[in-house]
Amino acid sequence: MGTTLIAIGAGLAALGCFGGGIGTGIAASKAVEGVSRQPEASGKILSTLVVGAAFSEFTAILCFIVAFMLYGKI
Repeated sequence: MGTTLIAIGAGLAALGCFGGGIGTGIAASKAVEGVSRQPEASGKILSTLVVGAAFSEFTAILCFIVAFMLYGKI
């Protein structure tokens, strides 16, 4: 029973990696829209995009690490 719950938890943690990819993709599309509307603000938009993408990918990496830590306990 214990190993089953650990496996389910690892699978759910691995699903969190998809959120990072989806979030970064949505942010990139909105940044492209913003630059196309206001080209003079492209530097500010792109720097904000990079910071947001870093946070989004960091959460995905944390989910990935947690999934492997739980998988190691099986």
